Amino acid sequence: MNKAQQLVVNESLAKEFGLSADEYQKVLSIMRRTPSMTELGIFSVMWSEHCSYKSSRVWLKNLPTKAPWVIHGPGENAGVVDIGEGLAAVFKMESHNHPSFIEPYQGAATGVGGILRDVFTMGARPIANLNALRFGSPENSQTRHIVDGVVRGIGGYGNCVGVPTIGGEVNFHESYNSNPLVNAMTVGIARKDRIFLSVAVGVGNPVIYVGSKTGRDGIHGATMASAEFDEDAATKRPTVQVGDPFVEKLLIEACLELMATDAIVAIQDMGAAGLTSSAVEMAGKGGVGIELNLDHVPQRETQMSAYEMMLSESQERMLMVLRSDRINIAKQIFEKWELDFAIIGYLTDTGHIVVKHHGRIEADIPLAPLADEAPFYKRSFSPYFKPKPIEPLNITMDIERSLIKLLGCADLASRSWIWDQYDSTIGGQTVYRPGQSDAAVVKVEGTYLGLALTTDCTPRYCQADAYQGAAQAVAEAWRNITAVGAKPLAITDNLNFGNPEKPEIMGQIISVIEGIKDACNALNFPVVSGNVSLYNETCNAQGENISILPTPAIGGLGVLDNVSRAVGNALKENFQLVIIGETKGHIGQSLWLREIMGQEAGPPPTVDLKTERKNGNFVRQVINQGLVAACHDISDGGLLISIAEMAMAGNIGCTLDAPECGMRPEAYWFGEDQGRYIIMTSDSDELIQKAKQQDVIAKLIGYTGGDCIVMPSGAMITIIRMKAASMSFFENLMKV
Repeated sequence: MNKAQQLVVNESLAKEFGLSADEYQKVLSIMRRTPSMTELGIFSVMWSEHCSYKSSRVWLKNLPTKAPWVIHGPGENAGVVDIGEGLAAVFKMESHNHPSFIEPYQGAATGVGGILRDVFTMGARPIANLNALRFGSPENSQTRHIVDGVVRGIGGYGNCVGVPTIGGEVNFHESYNSNPLVNAMTVGIARKDRIFLSVAVGVGNPVIYVGSKTGRDGIHGATMASAEFDEDAATKRPTVQVGDPFVEKLLIEACLELMATDAIVAIQDMGAAGLTSSAVEMAGKGGVGIELNLDHVPQRETQMSAYEMMLSESQERMLMVLRSDRINIAKQIFEKWELDFAIIGYLTDTGHIVVKHHGRIEADIPLAPLADEAPFYKRSFSPYFKPKPIEPLNITMDIERSLIKLLGCADLASRSWIWDQYDSTIGGQTVYRPGQSDAAVVKVEGTYLGLALTTDCTPRYCQADAYQGAAQAVAEAWRNITAVGAKPLAITDNLNFGNPEKPEIMGQIISVIEGIKDACNALNFPVVSGNVSLYNETCNAQGENISILPTPAIGGLGVLDNVSRAVGNALKENFQLVIIGETKGHIGQSLWLREIMGQEAGPPPTVDLKTERKNGNFVRQVINQGLVAACHDISDGGLLISIAEMAMAGNIGCTLDAPECGMRPEAYWFGEDQGRYIIMTSDSDELIQKAKQQDVIAKLIGYTGGDCIVMPSGAMITIIRMKAASMSFFENLMKV
């Protein structure tokens, strides 16, 4: 008898499993008896924050999720949008935060594996991976180790499985010490009339287990992801899954081959909560019962209990409901790909999940109340708007020296050390690799279509004003997609916060969701999938709980009817530079204020969503009319940073005009006003005239050429010098 079977099921044990006293009483009410160990485990994972969204789902319902091009919104494994030519893009972003601190390599790797399965489960072939990463202070002793492990884990899994990693973002801040964020996004392509869902129907249909064998890794991973860390976090390594990308590749091919037949009734990835969540969700959605015989589950370890098998989060596994007359076809396919294939149960008309093992019933739970009576909380909250006042700025800083320092700071430095470890071109359809454009661009094979993909968030904005910060994250994703010439279609989100039981954190969550809602409505940019990661707090040695910055990562997707029209962000010789949008010189929460003046202060820039849409629609129009040779949105660091990034991307310099009269130089060059773009064109007169006709602010600000940026003062900043500064951060951090 193992340790789990020796434990006594009571309120104390339920608390250890993450259930409150009231939640345990609700379990007793549903069951009308004391649950078995396996039943308690099922309730604990299905009612965990990670699986049930019990603190956020009452607010998430307010998000806009519909548009004429949306095929499936939230509620399935991933979102699905129509991209034309009978095809659909399937995409989602999910977190693997806690596991990536405990075991950075495997935590990040299995995060990639899990999001890949969410996408190909729906019948889509994965074509691109992206990520959004947050690490602690570069001065923290753990940061280098975590960065190294996470990046190697993402690259190792994605490279081996054969899906290019083509975009992402990285931030550093002390709030992520001991609590890094690893948000992984996958995009796939499917025929829009061949989307596979997880709704199990057909009493008597067989339930099939495919993929890798089940082990003891990852048990209670979902509940671990729904709790704060303490000083004993390292002891949680057994809750971190171990992945095998080569098996994942076989699983992709086997599933897609089976999907070409008519055998599948329903299919679900065994993700968080493993066999439990996949079985419960499939049967629950279909309004049927499900009976499982765990004697038939492929196992890689001996004497596994029902509790362990139901809660294991071993990787590379899927659960299917098949037509009973197609079992042999399916079995032959999975045997060909050398994957386990086992009939482990069937659908019933009982409305219960029944789990049998060694001839005993280990669990018998009614599915409807398991889902319908899952707890949800409208927690108390305090409104969140907390910008610190900016202290007086009595000196004018040297613009050239400020530029060099900013280019070498943690948030702006070149990420080439990271993306060079990712295979961004495997598959041969990548049009713009990381660093070459505002959004990554990948061609849809066999068509002229292109997809523009991005991940975006500015946590320091959200920390000062959660509503404006969230709206800005959506707007920046929309701008990045627009800047390559694509039409923004939809977003997926990954909402990362601290403990929702604290009114201040709950206030962040509510304000962020409101900001996302308003921005998505204004930009016609619906939310089709997402993930919520809470309790991202760490108890330090002094017993203080440190919360991460509110980090609502946004993954955006757009489409180009003709991918050949996409533009990158690199400067070329003998063009003119035009700025789109109004420059007011907003320095609150700017990187200039933080890095040069030492202040994390002031409100973030206001996002004028009406102007965002007007300016973006104009930029997209002139790109598609062939008037734009390069484009870059203006975001972190402001105007001069954006120009420097374009110069470094193309190894071409430029000569810049004097700033607006009356504006402080640092505010003009480094202010972070929103809704702006830098456009490189060969005919600025025509472009500015078109802008004027559409009430869009546009101004000629310079000319390209040479090997340096020539400032209005006459100062010259060489591209060599800028690149050296930009490369220095990761060279020093990773000692490469």
